Order: sequence, then structure tokens, then C-alpha cells
Amino acid sequence: MKLSIANENLKIEFSFLEQLLAARLHKFWEIPFSHIEQVTTNKPQTHWRDLRSPGSSIPGLIRAGTYYTNRGKEFWYVTKKQNYLVIELKDEPYKRIILTIDENSGWKQQLNNF
Repeated sequence: MKLSIANENLKIEFSFLEQLLAARLHKFWEIPFSHIEQVTTNKPQTHWRDLRSPGSSIPGLIRAGTYYTNRGKEFWYVTKKQNYLVIELKDEPYKRIILTIDENSGWKQQLNNF
């Protein structure tokens, strides 16, 4: 997965395998900076009641796709790495996007500056 910034939007580009595992039909996802409320690198909380639909999950290895939680609808693409990037959203179908990416601290700082 690749993150980039273009025209005051956060652009997330998924590989074919990432699209397949997350059951995501679109390769690109663009989110206006005005829709990003907060970005953190804290480990996100999960609960056994979280409902995945659609997506993939292999405990301890990958959690990918759409999850319905007590916090609202969330998109997860998390691997066994601990480099979390949690993006809190407003005015979007998803309340949060949770990713594991390299240089998560740099992205956190960059996105919180907009």
C-alpha cells in the first residue's frame, strides 16, 4: 500500500493482493484533508463482537476489510507489524481507517499538520 498527498487529499493506493484481501473494489481511495479529524499511532482496540463484512482475517497475521464496531463502520488493513496509523474521519462512510505502514510517525505528523 502506498500513501501520497495530492490536491489537498490523502490518497491511498492498494496493490491487487491488498484489494483482494480487503474485498476492496477500487485501487485508489482519496480522502479530503477537511474530512480527517485526527491521526494517531496508538494500537487500536478490537473486540470479539466486531463484525467483518466483507474482508479477511487470520488471527495474529492480518485483519483486512470493513468492520462494524460499537464505534461505527471502520476500514482495517493491519498486518502483524506494529506500525499503526489510525485516521479518524468525519463526513465519510467510514468513521476510522486503521492501517499498518512503514514511517507511521511521519505520516501522523504530516496529516495532523493540515
